[in-house]
Amino acid sequence: MNFDLDEQQQAVAQLAEQIIGGQTTVERIKAAEAAQDFDRRLWSELAGADLLGLCLAESAGGSGMGAVELALLCRSQGRHVIPAPLLATLATAMVAGEHGQDVSGVIAGSVVMTAALSEPGANLTDLPSLIAVAEGDGYRLRGERLSVPYGQHAGVVVVPARVRGDVALFAVHTGGSGVTAEPISTTDRQPAAHLTLDVLVPAACRFGDEAALTKLRQLWLTGQAATVLGVCEGALAMTAEYIRGRQQFGRPLATFQAAGHRAADAYITTEALRVAALSAAWQLDNGDDAAADVLIAAYWASEGGQRVTLATQHLHGGIGADIDYPIHRRFLWATQLANSLGTVSSHLAELGALIASGAPA
Repeated sequence: MNFDLDEQQQAVAQLAEQIIGGQTTVERIKAAEAAQDFDRRLWSELAGADLLGLCLAESAGGSGMGAVELALLCRSQGRHVIPAPLLATLATAMVAGEHGQDVSGVIAGSVVMTAALSEPGANLTDLPSLIAVAEGDGYRLRGERLSVPYGQHAGVVVVPARVRGDVALFAVHTGGSGVTAEPISTTDRQPAAHLTLDVLVPAACRFGDEAALTKLRQLWLTGQAATVLGVCEGALAMTAEYIRGRQQFGRPLATFQAAGHRAADAYITTEALRVAALSAAWQLDNGDDAAADVLIAAYWASEGGQRVTLATQHLHGGIGADIDYPIHRRFLWATQLANSLGTVSSHLAELGALIASGAPA
């Protein structure tokens, strides 16, 4: 099986790395974290390079690429752990754009989109608890949505809800009244908010069905897995450089067998995550049933990401415990992503139920 990227995908990966890596400094990351914001200069650079429209449907004004390219962008962001609403905006806009919603602001870099996928007291589910009630020429959405990534910065929040037993998605524009965002603290220090809704949404802003929600969820999980992949790759690169230069008993730490074995185990886990994440993205792009592949990628991201970043922290010795040292930020990102939209046990339970049902895996 060939897991190599084609020439176009290699160009995307190189451009993303050039822009994101070239913009990343510890000072800019800290400034964004302190302001509970994101790196807006980077966002502008990504829009200027047409990377924000890369994965969106051609009918919506995008370049018509797909989940693999989304994964490559997320992987680059994870490698540099720079705050930006990349996955939240692009995964949401990919589904919204396919169903006729206006995503031109996303392509231009002027609009941040996100989705309220978390359910209170439950792992990620395709059955939303929020009820939408027909009212006049639209629908009334009333309730709370918890832990919405970049919820306080989003111009549009896609909210799944039930309408008389059916599942639908609603593009909620946050500029008017009826949407209140309460910023919250997160493990990885990226912005998120609890949203309180009491808003009348025009009928034209209703789109999709349960299948659209499933696709949004799968894109989001695949993008998270790719982000964790980048986090692990970045952590390994930092650690390799550190243990080559760190002297202990007159020789480099990398020459000690225990350190080498620990680093090798982390590398193997990262490679497994790479295969799982890109396989899930490829399945999504090829229209196959990607449910099992996405769950496998989500498992590796949740389990493997923490395993790798913990190992790299340990290999840094005492400095790895310094919460201001860059390796610690990668541990925080892996920890946050491991518990977002489901945990290891929930992904395994869902995968087991899928296999037991006789679905292809």
